[in-house]
Amino acid sequence: MEDWQHGGFGLYLHWPFCASKCPYCDFNSHVATDIDQNRWNRAYLSEIDRIGQQTQGRVLNTVFFGGGTPSLMDPELVHSILERIRSTWRLANDLEITLEANPGSVEAGRFRGYSDAGVNRISMGVQALNDADLRRLGRLHTVAEARSAFDIARSVFDRVNFDLIYARQDQTLAAWKAELAEALAMAIDHFSLYQLTIEDGTAFGARHAAGRLRGLPEDDLSADMYLITQDICESAGLPAYEVSNHARAGFESRHNLIYWRAGDYAGIGPGAHGRLTLGGKRWATDTPKSPLGWLAQVEKTGNGESLRDQIDPRGRAIEYLMMGLRLREGLDMDRYADLGGTALDPEILAQLHDIGMTETEGHHLRATRNGRAVLNAVIRELMP
Repeated sequence: MEDWQHGGFGLYLHWPFCASKCPYCDFNSHVATDIDQNRWNRAYLSEIDRIGQQTQGRVLNTVFFGGGTPSLMDPELVHSILERIRSTWRLANDLEITLEANPGSVEAGRFRGYSDAGVNRISMGVQALNDADLRRLGRLHTVAEARSAFDIARSVFDRVNFDLIYARQDQTLAAWKAELAEALAMAIDHFSLYQLTIEDGTAFGARHAAGRLRGLPEDDLSADMYLITQDICESAGLPAYEVSNHARAGFESRHNLIYWRAGDYAGIGPGAHGRLTLGGKRWATDTPKSPLGWLAQVEKTGNGESLRDQIDPRGRAIEYLMMGLRLREGLDMDRYADLGGTALDPEILAQLHDIGMTETEGHHLRATRNGRAVLNAVIRELMP
């Protein structure tokens, strides 16, 4: 058994286009009005063929269409891609195929077509449940459109989740509690709940640097919002299985679990990252961020990658540590030692245990509730 099999094998496809660029977004997304979807189809199929030749014999566990806004893809394009995937790999019986969607009326109108193509999970970027904050976040949809799109998605797909952002400008703890209760009343099975972060290179980042992004909460209020989120979701039967992700039992994102359990995943599309174990070696892959640059490279060379670097044993162990501790289930310390050749420092483990940041069960290490609230600091302490 190779190490990646602990996590599984997934395929990520990046669609880089959006109807508009949100001011907080640092993803590789671009606004374009003239998109030749047939040309993109040929490039995606070419890359699937290339990766398929390198990973023959594997069982594919998940497919994820991310972006950008993949719900701007023609359903026929999604169908063509999934047909090629079905003919390239053996598929898991519980294959999960996720497509990210914005909850506008145009995107929701495509849901039936995506389902017919084989998509069985929709991840919706709702982000807020009041119209004033949606406008402030640069979202094009309204709360009414989001609710309507969610209802349509639930009528078509068995698995639907949506994202919300908290610690927004001028948001109070009481307002967030009320918004979370409103979201839970929508019979949701999975939440991704993210604290607003101000990233360099975004419109919000530029405004913040210029002192024009007012009303951001203090750190203490943000921490209170995080902690109350854990309490409310857990009481509602959606505990955090990962730092920012909550789900009822059995509704976890199987694709994201591949990342967090340090499995293998191929990344196709502009700016898509990957991790592949080939010939007993673990490789990090990357692709050009420019949509037209990636497209032209695939057409000219038959290879959409811009980088393929081998990850040394220490790097593999560190990646497993950083990703595994994000999960409520934690990480296997024996697996960590096998990857890096060195066990975690027992003195540091004892110190973190004594102050209530971590706990162990057998050979499994996990962060406690308090530890997950300051997870980056816990990981820094454990780093070799």
